[in-house]
Amino acid sequence: MKKFLKKSYDRICSYVYSNRLFLSYFLLAIFALFLVKYNTVGVDFLIRSAIVDIGLVLIIGSFCYILKPKNQIKYLMIILAFICLICIIDSIYYMFYTSFSSVGDLATLSQVETVTGSIFEKVKVIDIIFALFPLVLYGIHRNLLTSPYYSYIQKSEKWVISFFITFLLGCFCMGARFHFATETDYNCIVKQYSRASAVKRFGVLFYHGNDIYQTIKPQISGIFGKEDAIELFNNYFGNEENQKYKDDNKYTGILEGKNVIFVHMESIEDFVMDLTFNGQELTPNLNKMAKEGMFFTNFYPEVATGTSSDTEFSLLSSLMPASRGTAFVTYYKNNYITIPKLLIEKGYNTFSMHGNDVTMWNRNKAHKSLGYQDLYFKEYFTFTEEDIINLGINDTLFFEQAIPLLEKIEDDNQNYMGTVITLSNHSPYSYLDKYGEFDMSTTYIDEETGEEVKTDYLENTAVGKFLHSVHYADQAMGRLMELINESDHFNDTVFVFYGDHDAKLSMKQKNYLYNYNYKTGEVYTEEDEEYTTYNSYLHELNKKTPLIIWTKNKDLRKKLKGNVDYYMGMIDVAPTILNMLGMENKYALGHDIFTIKDDNTVPFPSGNFLTNIMYYNSSNDEYYITKENTIINDEYISEHKKYTENLLDVSNAIITYNLFDTVNKAEENNEK
Repeated sequence: MKKFLKKSYDRICSYVYSNRLFLSYFLLAIFALFLVKYNTVGVDFLIRSAIVDIGLVLIIGSFCYILKPKNQIKYLMIILAFICLICIIDSIYYMFYTSFSSVGDLATLSQVETVTGSIFEKVKVIDIIFALFPLVLYGIHRNLLTSPYYSYIQKSEKWVISFFITFLLGCFCMGARFHFATETDYNCIVKQYSRASAVKRFGVLFYHGNDIYQTIKPQISGIFGKEDAIELFNNYFGNEENQKYKDDNKYTGILEGKNVIFVHMESIEDFVMDLTFNGQELTPNLNKMAKEGMFFTNFYPEVATGTSSDTEFSLLSSLMPASRGTAFVTYYKNNYITIPKLLIEKGYNTFSMHGNDVTMWNRNKAHKSLGYQDLYFKEYFTFTEEDIINLGINDTLFFEQAIPLLEKIEDDNQNYMGTVITLSNHSPYSYLDKYGEFDMSTTYIDEETGEEVKTDYLENTAVGKFLHSVHYADQAMGRLMELINESDHFNDTVFVFYGDHDAKLSMKQKNYLYNYNYKTGEVYTEEDEEYTTYNSYLHELNKKTPLIIWTKNKDLRKKLKGNVDYYMGMIDVAPTILNMLGMENKYALGHDIFTIKDDNTVPFPSGNFLTNIMYYNSSNDEYYITKENTIINDEYISEHKKYTENLLDVSNAIITYNLFDTVNKAEENNEK
């Protein structure tokens, strides 16, 4: 036994000595991949994903043995640098989207220039550490040059054995992981609704390799892929179960002949409407608007990579965002059935209005494709550098110049429909000197001295800056309401105000509002009596945004009033508003919320879904019950999970294969 152990020890030492460069690459690569997973999705499924990462790092690295020893460093440096670049991109991307980057998102890189401030705000120390890994490997190489290492391995000539052993060991790791993979695991990589779930189960490198394949699959599958997509489309819309919520309700046709203006509120979340500081409401104007109009209290955006553009797309088309890339940049040439297009057929003039560059999110092309006839963007507004907050003209000045344009549109057209897009509440919420004053301080009695202490514990925190920005945006909204009420126009116009998406604040950042002890400067933990439960599920549920239908028409206001508590998503807006206008998009994936009511299922691009009793997380196949004293069985989850997957599949098929164009041509041929 002693001889065996000594022989094994000698072999291990010999292997380590003759493979120091490769082992350094291997350990650095695995550590980088571990760090990015730990910093994003945590350690769930760690062993499963680590086995795949180890296998791929071994397989990719094994080809260095084909090169001469002194040239191996170049190959390994390139591979390690590429892995670390992926880690940096994924780490920052996850902070924005709680997801991982995709090759399909490359087309959206042109948007980075206009949101550079937001990106730099998300960069953390760990992202810089990733960049050091290749330098560490190069330092090891420089050290090895001063030793007999390279001359030794040059003479050993064992590269063939090293290559095959390393390559086969990598293949063994991959084979073992897939041998024990479950059906849920396979669905994760085939469907890939949740990128985070795919990374948890199969690691970063495999996810990106599979993502490349899934992205080019529609191109390489050709006509056969499209035939499958058409069959999926026909089965979905031919299924009576998916078409059963089509009945009229008390709001059918209530807005027939009325004008409609959507007001796109940047990054406004619902929870801000409940906040008061020192007796002052944070959003008094939004609150007033909600009381005067119809307020949807459980409204959820369904965004992916395209954030604001995804919201615009889903709201107008009642389709989910593209699973890869964005509809506005990658698929803007497609034919979609939208609110503007349907209203044009009724004689409406359609327009969009925004204080930013028209090229942002490719709106100059995408808006035309979606049915907007006229675009009023940055060049239509007069402002100086001092008037800029974030990406363009501040909201207050924007509204003051927008109203005359809207009045002229009303004068020139019998009916109109448009979207007015706000801008100032865009991250990084750093224009504190322009937001105006709002006192968010708190006072308390010091138990030791008995003196009153004043503290502004939210100052310079991410959530504090956001709240200051929201208060400014609300003031601007108040100015808009003043201008509308003062105008002799808009008497037959309905305004639909909606928050486009959440503010991209992390759970830790938002937790300051619920569990920060401003007396001690510490955050309450679950062991503290004062702790308020705020977990990952409540964080997701907290991402809802306001949706308010409001009008200055007093007679119409009586009919469009009160809170609506049904759970709904962005794809439900078009069916609901179109029904009020006495119209229908027969290929809408959402529902008129007043017909479906509590039976609605809100799907998310990640594969998660929300009903009136639960929130399901597809990433870990777990759920959170939102309605007390509710018992949920496996059949309920399976039914809603299947519904969500089918909806995402058909939506992606419509977008990827431009199916509405195919359907329209087929219908035209049938009519002939």
